[in-house]
Amino acid sequence: MQLDAVLDGLEYKVYGKAPRLGGISYDSRRVKPGDLFVAMVGQKFDGHDFVHEARERGAACVLVERPIPDLDLTQVVVDNTRYALGIAAANFYQHPSRKLRVVGVTGTNGKTTTTYLVKSILEQAGYKVGLIGTIQILLGSQAVEAERTTPESLDLQRLLAQMVDEGVQYEVMEVSSHALELHRTAGLDFAGAIFTNLSQDHLDFHPTMEDYFQAKAKLFAGLKGPAAVNTDDPWGARLAEKVAQGLFSFGVESPAQFRAGKIKLENAGVSYILESKDGQIGIDLQLMGMFNVYNSLGAAALAAGLGCSLAQIKQGLEGISGVPGRFERIFNAHGLNVVVDYAHTPHGLENILRSARPLVPQGRIILVFGAGGDRDKGKRPLMGAVAAELADVVIITSDNPRSEDPAQICSSIEKGLLMTNPQVQYSIEIDRRRAIRQAVAMATADDLVIVAGKGHETYQEFAHGRIHFDDGEEVRAAIKELKE
Repeated sequence: MQLDAVLDGLEYKVYGKAPRLGGISYDSRRVKPGDLFVAMVGQKFDGHDFVHEARERGAACVLVERPIPDLDLTQVVVDNTRYALGIAAANFYQHPSRKLRVVGVTGTNGKTTTTYLVKSILEQAGYKVGLIGTIQILLGSQAVEAERTTPESLDLQRLLAQMVDEGVQYEVMEVSSHALELHRTAGLDFAGAIFTNLSQDHLDFHPTMEDYFQAKAKLFAGLKGPAAVNTDDPWGARLAEKVAQGLFSFGVESPAQFRAGKIKLENAGVSYILESKDGQIGIDLQLMGMFNVYNSLGAAALAAGLGCSLAQIKQGLEGISGVPGRFERIFNAHGLNVVVDYAHTPHGLENILRSARPLVPQGRIILVFGAGGDRDKGKRPLMGAVAAELADVVIITSDNPRSEDPAQICSSIEKGLLMTNPQVQYSIEIDRRRAIRQAVAMATADDLVIVAGKGHETYQEFAHGRIHFDDGEEVRAAIKELKE
């Protein structure tokens, strides 16, 4: 493809002869002869330091934010290479988001479950649907393991192009605040979007909650399709005021367009009456917890905005039996009630604990959780406070400590716990495997064990790298040991 075609829509200066390009790369180690190498500035690395390596591997041209001296290669200078990569990738792959309809789901909690619910509804409506999210990427006929919540723009456009080739008509994706702030969605046309909620998270990346909110709000700027917004959430209520057209509000307490009435929370799931401008219909979810009422309302509101009927919405919502690592029950013959969940924020932890309480009228909630290293440190004592208030027994353990000392992370959680409820029964067991076994060993048939923080993840991340670790596997192994 000609260079000017790849750069269409960008402001740039070219230094050197404009070559014909065979591809695009932002990783110098993966550059192929004839590629455009895009030098992006990250938190740890600066792509400009690797332009000579890209030249050696056969790059035909480099896209940079500043000219590189003594580089015998055509250089294209732009203000922001991350944004430019998104536009260039969309051009290179012939704008796949214009050939299918892309739905984005953003918010702190609930993104993954909501995407699966939207996908299910659209499939009930007769569409072929792809998915990009935290757990996996579904291209149509094949599944690919996800490396991050929202892929880099080049990878995202390539995946969408594959979906077009597969005949996919809708693609539902999680959109993180990092992706929006770092322009991973640049060049993407969204046909609809959902805002689930906003609570403290990622303040190691965003300076303030306001910055975090503004990053999320970027998904809705200039959106041409329906915007499903949780107006029970104060940040969602603010966002709703910004949506110029196509607002489909949802909630339980606010006067939203899509509401849930006569809610019943049970061990087998949740039932409610979906109230909308198009009428009412009974919903019987196989998913547990009040938070899934909100997830399903968001999916319903968005689907209605896309033209789905109430009958299709009902079939789609009721057709999902569970999402890996999202309040996932670990069924066993021992009669123990154990749930694995991805909750890794104060609000997420509060949601699952409040939802769990009605499920254990005679027993205890035994909570195992930690917090990730090299991430928002301010949320750790807040999570400890939530645990102290809402759980009966707490075991603080390691999560993904990364480069930090797991003992220090646990100590920070402990401070919030003791400040809230000094009498709470708790312990610290840094070894996550032992912590899970302790929880399972003390549980009775009346109790509920919740292992939170990692959900679907199958690893623990340390300074030296990753090791295999699956909470579900560890729970099953712990229960098996009880029977032996």
